[in-house]
Amino acid sequence: MAPIAVGDSLPDGTLAYFDEQDQLQNVSIHSLAAGKKIVLFGVPGAFTPTCSTKHVPGFVEKADELKSKGVSEILCLSVNDPFVMKAWAKTYPENKHVKFLADGSGTYTHALGLELDLSEKGLGTRSRRFSLLVEDLKVKAANLESGGDFTVSSADDILKAL
Repeated sequence: MAPIAVGDSLPDGTLAYFDEQDQLQNVSIHSLAAGKKIVLFGVPGAFTPTCSTKHVPGFVEKADELKSKGVSEILCLSVNDPFVMKAWAKTYPENKHVKFLADGSGTYTHALGLELDLSEKGLGTRSRRFSLLVEDLKVKAANLESGGDFTVSSADDILKAL
């Protein structure tokens, strides 16, 4: 399956997260993205070094700037369960805008064509690192990394596309 690209429609899918009242929610990605400008970025795993010290902090730090440019939602996607994503989100107490979404079985990551096989490292199938700028369900920028690289999918890369 070809990876999602500029001009593609964002596929729908159901992801899970814990809301502000600590209640588990299942949400359609289309309900978060339809009629809006959103950023969806994906990481190979919660609590992993590059994801935790570079990728996520960049979006947390640049969230206000992204919002000022019309971004309604900043969504972090990982092939992890919602309990892991909740625990990981709590390690960013300064976070006000990034929503941590769990793709527990990798179904949505597969729909995006962004699976990454990390079985040799004991991690199974995960998500490639990426960032997407999406306007009303159409992909306007697709920053897809190779392997474990972190060179094109940062918050700054998305800001350049706005």
